[in-house]
Amino acid sequence: MSLLTIKDLSYQVDQQQILKNINLTVEENAWLTITGPSGGGKSTLLKIIASLLTPTSGSITYQNKDQEAYEKTTYRKEVSYCFQNPTLFGETVYDNLLFPFTIRDLPYDALKVKKALQLVALTEGFLNKKITEISGGERQRVALLRNLLFLPKILLLDEVTVGLDSENKQIVHELLGKIHESGVTLIQITHDVEELANATHMVTIQEGGVLNESIS
Repeated sequence: MSLLTIKDLSYQVDQQQILKNINLTVEENAWLTITGPSGGGKSTLLKIIASLLTPTSGSITYQNKDQEAYEKTTYRKEVSYCFQNPTLFGETVYDNLLFPFTIRDLPYDALKVKKALQLVALTEGFLNKKITEISGGERQRVALLRNLLFLPKILLLDEVTVGLDSENKQIVHELLGKIHESGVTLIQITHDVEELANATHMVTIQEGGVLNESIS
């Protein structure tokens, strides 16, 4: 069943054409990997899917409804974007993992958070860590958990393992595998060999257009 449909999508800034006539269908529980050379428009496409950018022309349909018809906060709870360089806010890890409950007007669930931390090899005591004192790999794990305490329908991943050491990469790989098994659709930009092997679909974007598609 189609979960997300991109039709004739283009994006232009001033006279620069970044994306042109993108057509793509993403099925439920797919693991779609987007590859291609730097500057080809991959990250721009992901940000448009996330509603962080507005296309110049064309449309995105999510669950048979136009993306523009959704209230942005509602849409972003279901289509969640993870940046290549994670941004944490507040002072502590706790501040970041409290946020998903706050925006849903729900009480903080300490047990839920504890179990989530265990998925990425972190302890409950890590909540008190100041965000200025944790490593890049730990920051990425916390940012992922912030997106995944309440599972989205679609998780968008923009080169989230770039710059991570082998241990942190393995932790993230295992987490993504579990998330996909639970029914979350993954759309990711990556050149990581292990993540490429996990993909059910691959799309190559070059010079702003879809060069080819493949299904494993």
